[in-house]
Amino acid sequence: MDITQDGFLGGKLLLNQPKVGYRAGIDPVLLAAACPAQPGDHILELGCGVGVASLCLAVRIPELKLFGVEIISGYAELARENASQNNFTFDVEVGNVSSQPTPFYNLQFHQVIMNPPYFEAESSSASPEFGRASGRTEQVPLSHWCETAAKRLRPKGYLTLIQRVERLPDVLAGLKGRLGSISVQPLAPRDERPAHLVLVRARKFGRADFQLLPTKSLHPNTKNKKNQSDYRPEISSILRDGGQFAWNS
Repeated sequence: MDITQDGFLGGKLLLNQPKVGYRAGIDPVLLAAACPAQPGDHILELGCGVGVASLCLAVRIPELKLFGVEIISGYAELARENASQNNFTFDVEVGNVSSQPTPFYNLQFHQVIMNPPYFEAESSSASPEFGRASGRTEQVPLSHWCETAAKRLRPKGYLTLIQRVERLPDVLAGLKGRLGSISVQPLAPRDERPAHLVLVRARKFGRADFQLLPTKSLHPNTKNKKNQSDYRPEISSILRDGGQFAWNS
């Protein structure tokens, strides 16, 4: 597998990714920023790829215990290598989120994070490259991801996920009867544009009312000066410095 080494969080993380295949953008970085982890928490990432989200989270929060499930063995090995070369430990098992038994079936976690494939198999043309197809097109239904996440959470533990906005009904259907205290944060590419992504947070045995938060935009409408990022300050802080996502502001 040909690989490239790419910097995340302003170079705080140097991570190997396949040159051809699924390559992480900003979505797993936003996912990590939105996870309400505390020092010492046990974290499970479903579909961890090469480990971008988990390792971004580890930069922000000390002393986490990281676990991951990844269907592609080559990506799982890259995740372990990426953790090691950045001085973290990441226990990654090769497996499917709907396999029986599910990897780590005998453990429970304070936090589960996931960035499931965005497209349903019947609604998109899958890439001929398996890594790219696996990262973008469902191999198993989104409901299976939600079911596995709920089973692996400790009581009062949190699931945090990122998805395309048009899949929100599927996410909510998958969470129904499994997790509560659901908060949905729509994300738009720019001011006055429709939301294209949602961050979703839910809690095991949570009883708080459902929250649909005001849409946040990643960029303002104004054009940036040459060679300057036009991400909003909060988003820039997340992408460059590993800052935490503010759910309620």
